[in-house]
Amino acid sequence: MMTRRVHARPVSVVFDLDGTLAETAPDLAGAMNAVLAASGRPALPVAHVRHMVGRGARVLIETGFAATGGPVDSSRMDELFEMFLKHYESHVADTSHLFNGARATVEALGADGHLLGICTNKPIGLTELLLAKLDFRAPFKSVRGADSATYRKPDPRHLFDVIDEMGGDRTRAVLVGDSETDAKTARAAGVPCILVSFGYTEIPVRDLGGDAIIDGFDELPDAIGRLFR
Repeated sequence: MMTRRVHARPVSVVFDLDGTLAETAPDLAGAMNAVLAASGRPALPVAHVRHMVGRGARVLIETGFAATGGPVDSSRMDELFEMFLKHYESHVADTSHLFNGARATVEALGADGHLLGICTNKPIGLTELLLAKLDFRAPFKSVRGADSATYRKPDPRHLFDVIDEMGGDRTRAVLVGDSETDAKTARAAGVPCILVSFGYTEIPVRDLGGDAIIDGFDELPDAIGRLFR
């Protein structure tokens, strides 16, 4: 059962999106496979794509091509990137959904006075579209995507932008994520990182160096409480 607590000083709780708040791998795999098919490459199973997500669409395309017969032709990257984005935009929430407990926990944290934001390497237009489709934009005071600035995770400025836009305190902030990128971002920013065990990472989550690991969203409020006593 989720423990409710009221903090005298709010914490800025910043979430990654793909693999942290939402299960998006099937729709991302659909876009990846559409790009591969157009180049005569075989499709990749969703289970494979789950471990490729987190560093942006261009890296996903590069990794997908490397896994299906050889590196991508760099001269075609812009074309393939646009193909990926067009397909994904049309299917952004065909099967994507929030992880169990994500909505209730986020809403409870907001009700307890915490500041809530999203810092993702998904393009901001697709991020806002997905959140709208999931009816999950309202809890967040700041949402920043891969193209919201000239830098992105693991650059700590990406995280700082979210915290600052919310009016938060950088010394009372935590990043909730699922991947090496999130762990590196938090470390570079000097803020703690809570990692989910059910996300998208090639490296075992316990090897990523997070400050806490949760197996479900019902554990998140207590994990935050332990970090900010």
